[in-house]
Amino acid sequence: MTTNAPYFNHGTDIAILNGDYTDVFSLLGMHQVENSRSLLVRCFIKGALAVEVFSLKDGKKVADLSEVDDQGLFAGVMGRRVKPFLYSLKVTYPMSVETIIDPYQFGSLIDDNDVYLFAEGKQQSAYQFLGANWKESQGVEGVHFCVWAPNAQRVSLIGDFNHWDARQHVMRFHPSNGLWEIFLPSANAGQFYKFKIINQYGEHIEKADPYAVQMQSAPGNSSVIPAKSDYQWNDSIWLKDRAEKSLHESPMSTYEVQLASWKRKGEWGDEYLNYQQLIDELIPYVEEMGFTHLQLMPISEYPFDGSWGYQPVGLYASTYRFGDPIGLKAFIDACHQRNIGVLLDWVPAHFPKDPHGLSKFDGSCLYEHEDPRQGEHPDWDTLIFNYGRGEVQSFLLSNACYWLAEFHFDGLRLDAVSSMLYLDYSRESGQWLPNEYGGRENIQAIEFLKLLNERIYAAFPGATMIAEESTAWPGVTNATDQGGLGFGFKWNMGWMNDSLSYLKRDPIHRSHHHHELTFALVYAYTEQFILSVSHDEVVHGKGSLLHKIPGDDWQKFATLRAYFGLMWGQPGKKLIFMGSEFAQRDEWNHNQSLDWHLLQYAPHQGMQDWVRDLNNLYLQHPCMYELDHQTSGFQWLDCDNNQDSIFSFARYAKSSSDHLIFIVNMTPQVHQHFRVGLPSANDYIEVLNSDTQCYGGSDVVNSIVQYQDEPWQGMKGSGLITVPPLGCVVLAVNQDIEFEED
Repeated sequence: MTTNAPYFNHGTDIAILNGDYTDVFSLLGMHQVENSRSLLVRCFIKGALAVEVFSLKDGKKVADLSEVDDQGLFAGVMGRRVKPFLYSLKVTYPMSVETIIDPYQFGSLIDDNDVYLFAEGKQQSAYQFLGANWKESQGVEGVHFCVWAPNAQRVSLIGDFNHWDARQHVMRFHPSNGLWEIFLPSANAGQFYKFKIINQYGEHIEKADPYAVQMQSAPGNSSVIPAKSDYQWNDSIWLKDRAEKSLHESPMSTYEVQLASWKRKGEWGDEYLNYQQLIDELIPYVEEMGFTHLQLMPISEYPFDGSWGYQPVGLYASTYRFGDPIGLKAFIDACHQRNIGVLLDWVPAHFPKDPHGLSKFDGSCLYEHEDPRQGEHPDWDTLIFNYGRGEVQSFLLSNACYWLAEFHFDGLRLDAVSSMLYLDYSRESGQWLPNEYGGRENIQAIEFLKLLNERIYAAFPGATMIAEESTAWPGVTNATDQGGLGFGFKWNMGWMNDSLSYLKRDPIHRSHHHHELTFALVYAYTEQFILSVSHDEVVHGKGSLLHKIPGDDWQKFATLRAYFGLMWGQPGKKLIFMGSEFAQRDEWNHNQSLDWHLLQYAPHQGMQDWVRDLNNLYLQHPCMYELDHQTSGFQWLDCDNNQDSIFSFARYAKSSSDHLIFIVNMTPQVHQHFRVGLPSANDYIEVLNSDTQCYGGSDVVNSIVQYQDEPWQGMKGSGLITVPPLGCVVLAVNQDIEFEED
């Protein structure tokens, strides 16, 4: 059953032992003996004393392999067998006996059409054949590993399954597409792995899997073989409803959260909440507060806590910090069952230089540009994706689809879109390269963003794409066939900067800066806007929202309540960062929990109640969201009262029966007998007042506002109210009196 024939030549022997043999599949495994009706099996198993071959079909022993080299080379011939068959190897070690299924007997599992789309930049599901995927080959289950490294001399799979020996599992190379693969039946879920790459300079480097769906924490930073089990979703009703409604005509009040610091546990407050605890605590809180959406700051694996997730290394791997991918799916599922949408902060603008990451992945600038004038980001010391390379486009496009398809996220908020659009972003003259037409626009990134948005909206009905874009780039939310970028929404960074600048001013000076709260309405309908006050506004010495405001504590809280009232009343969807809803005093610290103990104090509890009631009003009145992006949904009653720093406006729905009037006073002055125009000939009632005592105000409130036939502010009639100090008043038609259409 064995033969002493020379199964290896000397050069091959040395190359295998040194791990230098690239075309290893042509040598190891089962092959036809030249000019013979026999089959030859070769294997390299370090530390083995003896190796026997067994047929997988019937379990019978078919050969003993001869030791060719005492470092682990074995070979043997099976006579009178012409057709290759599946086999296992029984390996005897000094202290144990193991049975393995030889990975070198399996052919390629790569589909030509997948590879074509991958190279074209149109592949939406590259993660299904790149990375580590559970598959079957010839009835045998195992993990298929595949990585793109076209300029590598050799790629080996190393991990717990082979004692991290790069000689054991050299991968099959496909020169036409730069992919390396190996099918490993002996791999188990939870095992760590990396790719050992010999680059074109002969240097040995270790890289994590770019498509890994789980990763080990630092400093190991290994990739993790995922579990085989599929999650059973229970959100079909949510997805159906999402697909059937127009988000632009629906309420959208978003609570931005960093899961690592919303709340913590443990004696020292240094332990993260896991997904089950977040299900038990965060979801009920969001529901109680009336938010319609959660937006998670980046959860793709990031080694450095201080990056808050904005420097991800494992773009496909949900971070280990809160649990495994099944836990994340359960969290999103639970949100959907409570009618809460979940958005993900996504980072396609740049990636860090960590040695185990994408940087010079195969020894060459594979994912980034070679020229630092294109490939390096000067602000963040990170690298910029090469959006013109098809395989990089597919990497990013597939990643966006991955989060929506596999985790049922309801949309993506793209970070730092401005840095993608402009070649000279944060660069001086001579530090950037113009495009082919001599301009500053990054044409390749623009085309990628258009493709991305087109594909997401086509593949995921009802999902949305949101741009953080801080310039005046035209048509960010216009359809791509109309020359736009195709986003669903854009953060209104201009409104945010202007309004926070106004907030910082002493009330006595606000009359000179009235435009900072009115100018946004000049351009409010040029894009589909979200009014956002995000995490960026409460870090890096900027202070919390509360501490931006001058005056004593009473004035700070009153001003912030009035500001939120103005924000909720104006056109545009809403987003605030966690902690703002109860007026966190200190600026956000990612290393600790929010200061929930503040809710024992009345002003903070009053602020939380105010935001909750704003959300409830928002949900109850279509006039606050239905015509957000149409001029017919908003009307200034008075935008020029800079002397009193009072802003008055009306919001309308499609139905004339639903409208609200907002009066916002941004000084401590009380105004008695203040006349306000009334859109319909009816008495009005005060439905919200931020100065109510229950919110911590001075209780300057109104009851019935009687309609008078005195034209005012462009209306046929008007009424008199008392305007509270630093307060927001919301009026609605008194439903106890029959509505008369004007």
